[in-house]
Amino acid sequence: MVRRIEVTGSGGVRLAAWEFAEPPKAGGGGVLLLHGLLGRAAHWADTARWLSTRYRTIALDQRGHGRSDKPVSGPYAREAYVADAEATVEQLGLAPVTLIGHAMGALTAWQLAARRPDLVRALVICDMRASALGAATQRQWSEWLRSWPVPFATLADVRKWFGEDDPTLERPAPARGDFYAEVMSERADGWRPLFFRRQMLQAREGYAHDAHWEELAQVECPALVVRGLDGALGRAEAQEMVRVLPRGRYAEIPDAGHLAHYDQPAGWRRVAEPFLEAAVPA
Repeated sequence: MVRRIEVTGSGGVRLAAWEFAEPPKAGGGGVLLLHGLLGRAAHWADTARWLSTRYRTIALDQRGHGRSDKPVSGPYAREAYVADAEATVEQLGLAPVTLIGHAMGALTAWQLAARRPDLVRALVICDMRASALGAATQRQWSEWLRSWPVPFATLADVRKWFGEDDPTLERPAPARGDFYAEVMSERADGWRPLFFRRQMLQAREGYAHDAHWEELAQVECPALVVRGLDGALGRAEAQEMVRVLPRGRYAEIPDAGHLAHYDQPAGWRRVAEPFLEAAVPA
């Protein structure tokens, strides 16, 4: 069962929200899943299915991603993403909501939790740094996006390039190939991303140069910081984030990279589920 729900985001942007399983008969609270930059709601399908046995679970295609609108003029600033998530929670009656975010989606989640503590019951942050990423990383991302050999002739070519041939890879990563295959759409000339790469750089610009420690400290609800051992978030910074969070907890997933929830779903569930059961009893 997959159901698409239309949501009106900030500035009238049309957003696609998704349920991947029937909600439980008895209400156990709402969960909103927020993907990272370049991602889509479908990357949360496995998580949404096990969560849906206890909670009404919604995954959102954030603006510029998936099947949501991609307005040419944006905006793709932080404020717009947070306002979109806020609108989704309110329009779908998910409050008090549990926010679960990966990378950029995790930042959106904790910014919303800081801004609207009345809406948020618990928070899970997966592999997102609170420190500024820096201008150099923005240039590296721009070069990397330009290096993609689009259009891809087949989905097998997508999987091979992102899972094996991408020169930024240290070793083969089949799950990464699958991850990027899910954000491609077939066009007349081959397979291209569901997003516009220029807009993705604009979205990343909104958080690459700023640190977000102050907002992290304003999160009042129970919060879990999760990292993969080979992810983008280092252990020292993750543990400092837990210290800054008023009610923070820490977990890490062995053999996981940046896409921890996707490439190690069993390990992800093993750390996330006990936290949610304690923080948000059904």
